[in-house]
Formats: sequence, C-alpha cells, structure tokens
Amino acid sequence: MTIIATPVVAAFDLDGTLSNGGSVFKWLRNVCGARSTWVASLRLAGPLFVGALRSGTSADRAKERLFHRLLSGRSVDKVTAVSRIFALAHFRDHGRRRLLERLAWHLRQGHDVVIVSASPQIYVDIVAAELRTVGGLGTRLAVDPLGNLTGNYLGKNCRGDEKMRRLSEWIEQRHYPVAPLVYAYGNSRGDRAMLRAANHPYNVGRLGLLGSLRRFPRLTGEIHESLATAGE
Repeated sequence: MTIIATPVVAAFDLDGTLSNGGSVFKWLRNVCGARSTWVASLRLAGPLFVGALRSGTSADRAKERLFHRLLSGRSVDKVTAVSRIFALAHFRDHGRRRLLERLAWHLRQGHDVVIVSASPQIYVDIVAAELRTVGGLGTRLAVDPLGNLTGNYLGKNCRGDEKMRRLSEWIEQRHYPVAPLVYAYGNSRGDRAMLRAANHPYNVGRLGLLGSLRRFPRLTGEIHESLATAGE
C-alpha cells in the first residue's frame, strides 16, 4: 500500500509579521511622493480613522479611496519598478529576524510557504520572490487597457475573510493528493480568519495577551520540535 505523505503549507502575513510595522503608507510615499501622500491622507483622515477603529469594510473602503486618489492613472510598469526598490530596501531594514528564520526553516523542510497579505500584490510578489516562497497573495490592483492603474482593487482587499478565501483557493489550485497540514502566522485582527482555519495558528504580534489574537498560541522556542514531528 502506498503511503502518501501529508503536505505542509506555511502561510505568513507580511506587515507586522515578517516585518516590523506597516508598509503601505511608506510604499505610497515612495511611489507618489511624501507631500502628495500626506495631503491625500489628510483629506481622507476621517474615513481612515473610522476604518482603523472599525476595521472590516470601513477599512477596506478607506484604503481603496486613498489608492484611487494617489494611484489612478499611474503606469503599472513604473509603479512596479519603484516598488521593487522600495520592497527590497524596506524588508531588508525592517524584517523580523525571528519570523524570517521561521520561514526559512519551513523552506528547508520542503514545506510550501506562501505570503498572504493585505499589502498590494505589486510588491508582495517582489518580497515572495526575494524570500523564495512558493507563492504570494496580496491585494490586487485594477489596471486599465492602457496599462495604468485605476486606483481601485481588482477583487477585494486581501484581509479578514478574503485573506482566508484567497489562501483556500491557492491550496485548491495546487491539487494536493490529501488535505495539507496548515501553519499560519499573523499579528492582527485581519489575520484571525486565516488563523482560525489553520491546524497550527500562531500569534506573532507585539501585544501578546492584550492583542486581538490572544486566543491563539504564541510563537515560542519549543515549536521547532513540534513542527518537525507534525511534518513527518
């Protein structure tokens, strides 16, 4: 009888998980200039503030409005070129060593590592390639027939339930012979759906027991041994 090894998927959030803090506003400043980004942010201060408090669709809409104001009409090729320089520098300077080591450990074990983030797909792809992960799932941005960004999402903001939907879709498209064992690493409430669905979810946020992910186990030094056992 043929024994089929259980595949392992390791899903990592990006901002606040693989890197310290957020990257979206820094990215916008690099792409659009600091002055334009701050002016647009001030004009949308109300929706952005409400979105930060309520999260969910309020946050999704506010972020899209900011993108539309700043990115509409910009060449996707030019934005991608600037994004490459930004992403490599940002995650070199702000990467969380412990989580990057965890990601590298998964890769050495032959696990399928995927980044799942609300950050734009444009630079999630760049980071995924740099870290040599199997895939990267981010917020996709719509492009018009002339090759310019419209400023709108293509689909939905990749957070919350959408983050879990995209991960599930990605797993299905890989056609594993048996259901994979899923590890997930996140730091914020936007990661809760993904963590709830994982076999082994880990809270890697800074707030610990005070944070929104306090129901999930913390990442500790003892996990190496349990991971190795589970992956056998």
